[in-house]
Amino acid sequence: MTHTTHTLEELAKETRMGGAGTETSAREIRRIDLTDFDRRKGEITEELWAAATDIGFFQLVNHGIEPDVVDRAFADAEAFFALPEHAKARHALKKGLNSGWESMTQVRPSVRTPDQKESYQVTRPHMEGLWPDDTLPGFRRRVLDFEARCRDLAMRVLSCFADGLGLPDGFFTRAHDPASPNYQSTLRMLHYFAVPADAVIPANVWRAGAHTDFDCLTLLFQRDGQGGLQVCPGKEAEAQEWTPVEPADSVITCNIGDMLMRWSDDRLPSNFHRVRSPGPDDDRSARHSIAFFAQADRDVVIEGPEGRYPPITAADYIQQRIAANFAR
Repeated sequence: MTHTTHTLEELAKETRMGGAGTETSAREIRRIDLTDFDRRKGEITEELWAAATDIGFFQLVNHGIEPDVVDRAFADAEAFFALPEHAKARHALKKGLNSGWESMTQVRPSVRTPDQKESYQVTRPHMEGLWPDDTLPGFRRRVLDFEARCRDLAMRVLSCFADGLGLPDGFFTRAHDPASPNYQSTLRMLHYFAVPADAVIPANVWRAGAHTDFDCLTLLFQRDGQGGLQVCPGKEAEAQEWTPVEPADSVITCNIGDMLMRWSDDRLPSNFHRVRSPGPDDDRSARHSIAFFAQADRDVVIEGPEGRYPPITAADYIQQRIAANFAR
């Protein structure tokens, strides 16, 4: 897949040269109200399509996942990350399976320094031995329940994009089957480390360097006041204009991923985004977020309605994207 306006290599060079440090765009991140979804699906589809094709990012309100459920998920995430390092290491990331705990391992080609974070990833078929059942009772059940709620919501949103693309009912739901051994959608709990008040942060150190997501659709849960996420739509990439995405407990921030961009024959853009490090006058405490990545099952074949790209399995596509972004 090729981004038509600005390549990752160009973005990386400008970032390392200090040309990507200031956000200058006040573009609107549209909020889409999902109230009465079934009755209003046509209207919601139009709003989602307009937001997705304009900036690739949007926020969901009245989305149906209750605040206490989201609060509990964040409490579980914080409890896991509060475990001693040796305890978390017992549930270390399984290479190539996107499951388990990792810390400071993602090095983005846009900055060539590790993201300043740790994460715990849940991919249903690959969780054997990765649950902290002995230290966090009930954690497994609650996290899996939350993952299921996220998947259901993601499928409702993707059903709107299926309608826009002329795909049959249930198309994306069938492509993301949690009962399949090929299921590869992932729930990711994220902890961005606190920064000492007197620390000077180098220009090439980011909480998460500029990147696109590899999936179809990302759902991102953030907390009030824990900002830093920025998006750079393709049409603004030449000028390096980054738009801040304001967090709120009550909304879910969504973005289109590379997989859906390919599946839509590039009609739905997957845009660069990053999480900046706090500045001298910013809150430097820890930042937590939770992301759900809707990725088609490994054996599903990705082929757009117009056939712009050759067919490819979702497993091969993810490996292609990983190789392009991290094998450098």
